[in-house]
Amino acid sequence: MTAGQISNYTGASALLDSLPMAQWMLTDRGYDADWFRDALEERGIRPCIPGRRSRGKLVKYDKRKYKSCNRIEIMFGKFKDWRRVATRYDRCPTVFFSAICLAAAVIFWL
Repeated sequence: MTAGQISNYTGASALLDSLPMAQWMLTDRGYDADWFRDALEERGIRPCIPGRRSRGKLVKYDKRKYKSCNRIEIMFGKFKDWRRVATRYDRCPTVFFSAICLAAAVIFWL
């Protein structure tokens, strides 16, 4: 877990070694970094990351695949319906993860 003001790809660098084998990585513009793209390609994962608006050169990505990212955003929106998860009342990461697991179980069954 990282602080709220930490950039997305900084937190993702800690998770690179534990990524499962996949064909594609669908992420938003917050993960646009050359080193992150290179690290994914070294693992055999093709990045589907649109370039940031401030990036000098255009980056090619599969726009058709990127349109399915809204499903991920909808899932996080369902988690944020849970006030305890959205505002992160719990300071302890273990207790916060337990609240996320409880919310996921209830969302799955509803």
